[in-house]
Amino acid sequence: MRSKEAGSSAVQPGQAQREGAPSSDMGFSSCTHPTTPCADSPLVSILLWCLQFEGKTSFGMSVFNLSNAIMGSGILGLAYAMANTGIILFLFLLTAVALLSSYSIHLLLKSSGIVGIRAYEQLGYRAFGTPGKLAAALAITLQNIGAMSSYLYIIKSELPLVIQTFLNLEKPASVWYMDGNYLVILVSVTIILPLALMRQLGYLGYSSGFSLSCMVFFLIAVIYKKFQVPCPLAHNLANATGNFSHMVVAEEKAQLQGEPDAAAEAFCTPSYFTLNSQTAYTIPIMAFAFVCHPEVLPIYTELKDPSKRKMQHISNLSIAVMYVMYFLAALFGYLTFYDGVESELLHTYSKVDPFDVLILCVRVAVLIAVTLTVPIVLFPVRRAIQQMLFQNQEFSWLRHVLIATGLLTCINLLVIFAPNILGIFGIIGEISLLPILVDPWVHILH
Repeated sequence: MRSKEAGSSAVQPGQAQREGAPSSDMGFSSCTHPTTPCADSPLVSILLWCLQFEGKTSFGMSVFNLSNAIMGSGILGLAYAMANTGIILFLFLLTAVALLSSYSIHLLLKSSGIVGIRAYEQLGYRAFGTPGKLAAALAITLQNIGAMSSYLYIIKSELPLVIQTFLNLEKPASVWYMDGNYLVILVSVTIILPLALMRQLGYLGYSSGFSLSCMVFFLIAVIYKKFQVPCPLAHNLANATGNFSHMVVAEEKAQLQGEPDAAAEAFCTPSYFTLNSQTAYTIPIMAFAFVCHPEVLPIYTELKDPSKRKMQHISNLSIAVMYVMYFLAALFGYLTFYDGVESELLHTYSKVDPFDVLILCVRVAVLIAVTLTVPIVLFPVRRAIQQMLFQNQEFSWLRHVLIATGLLTCINLLVIFAPNILGIFGIIGEISLLPILVDPWVHILH
């Protein structure tokens, strides 16, 4: 009798690839049924009882969510990366990272289709047991905590400048609403935390679309400012990036030619291939800019009428759009300031005119964009914690809230004590290479 029932409820061919396994908090991992013993075969349990989850997120909303997960604070450091690699080398590296990112998503979807599981942690468990599950969860946690830290650092550094410009102050006042540490806590509590308490990722599609529109406005402003900002500026000649090689060449040309404007002319000439002490930072920065892998499987699970082909199209479209935006923002940001560009592009614009209305609007747009990105990045971290500590437990709003609150508290402490954003970009970019270059390959080869 029991074998007959099992046969009648068997999973049809291809169904394991088409549907995902929900978790206790968002619908992603193994679960148990109160009347069915799952101990006999955990994978069969997942397929038979957890495939009831039906995604309702449309193709367009999924593109918005994944694009928003890709697009973050990394775009602010790409002009600096181009200044320390040159246009040609930067384009080559950007293309290579984008292709690797797209192909690693293909491997991730393929490996999830083979075993019928749509959770990073469960793929790790399927391939390597408990150590693989813990390694996947730890990698996702570290990478996404670093990503959220970079977003909140943007809020910490930019929001005081926005308020200072609104108040028309030449120097920041010693009041709490001009203190970035207080402001980042305020934004976390009033905006990020309520959005992070959403139970499903698909609900954030509209906020993701608005966030992307803000970054499009940022790109348009960067292109426009290229034709408005003169070159060189006085602070350009101080060579703020630390890239002294180009300036030395400019000075030698000026001495040989005996022309007072020769150094300025050489400074405002783009470099196509550059290697210096800062070049090593560029690969982590670009790897960080394309990381979206922890969000791929959650978005896949909530996708309406899901299939690997459909999710791959979403990934390819999102990466292609971000690739174009990244290159244009880096190119025009670099051609505006050349070797004078700083690691955070908006800070460089503030040296031109601290009270520029357009740049003020751009700052506000970027702040909105990175703020609305944090809740999306927080979802996979909470799921990873659920997988490691509370895998077989029912959903609890108390635990849901406590995990989100604890994560934001830790990230705020990290941001408050972090010396600068470049260190966060570098460290987290190196960690980001794991999901891009290593993890999907290891899973599918195993």
